[in-house]
Amino acid sequence: MIPEPAPTVRELLAFYLEAGVDCALAEEPVDRLAELDAPPPVPRVAPVEAPRPVAAPAMLRGEAASAPDVAIASAREAARTAPTLEALRELMQNFEGCALKHTATRLVFADGNPQARIMFVGEAPGRDEDIEGLPFVGRSGKLLDLMIGAIGLNRSTAYITNVIPWRPPGNRTPTPQETQICLPFIQRHIELVNPDVLVTLGNPSTQTLLSTREGIMRTRGRWFEYETGQRTIRALPTFHPAYLLRSPSYKRLAWQDLRAIAKVLALGST
Repeated sequence: MIPEPAPTVRELLAFYLEAGVDCALAEEPVDRLAELDAPPPVPRVAPVEAPRPVAAPAMLRGEAASAPDVAIASAREAARTAPTLEALRELMQNFEGCALKHTATRLVFADGNPQARIMFVGEAPGRDEDIEGLPFVGRSGKLLDLMIGAIGLNRSTAYITNVIPWRPPGNRTPTPQETQICLPFIQRHIELVNPDVLVTLGNPSTQTLLSTREGIMRTRGRWFEYETGQRTIRALPTFHPAYLLRSPSYKRLAWQDLRAIAKVLALGST
């Protein structure tokens, strides 16, 4: 009969673990339950000398101003100096104060007739707009064309732009800081176009341009006054075409808004 080979240390340890032996036994008995109640020993640590306080450098006047505040002031100063739409476009093209510029493909300035009596302002470009460099050219743009076509308008008789001229990454909502940085540009844009009727498309552009906190359900169909500093422009909020694509039941209300716009334009031409 051939004797079995002696187990190795690794094999013995594996056997003991399977048998439930998880600690070594000493010659004297140890009360493991009492160990649970005893506080763990506190290791002795050599005292460490506390660091000496370092005097904080004096803060210069205005140093606490955040980068967004500087960007807003820079945008306001640049927009104010633009005498024409082409000059405004060039200033925006060269503006470095908004991070959206560095993630977008190109500036989306405007489309349509700058001499038009009506100006439509949305929130921000989407993917299709970012590719083509024109506002409202995707699905929502096609619906906008149908909407304005229903009252006898098209892109040769209307002017279209957005509050934000660069596409936010992933079509996310622009942050309040991004909106405030771009606000001086759209304000100057409206001044230079000088339309008779301003139509804000959707909640963000309505709240930004008309300085209201009410939602689009309360503001749509109501006439507001938009002050440029040179004149008062009649402004009407309505639903954004993208919202109407998601909620087609509201197209009836949008049609009522369009009829009100057509009526004002007709009265203004008589």
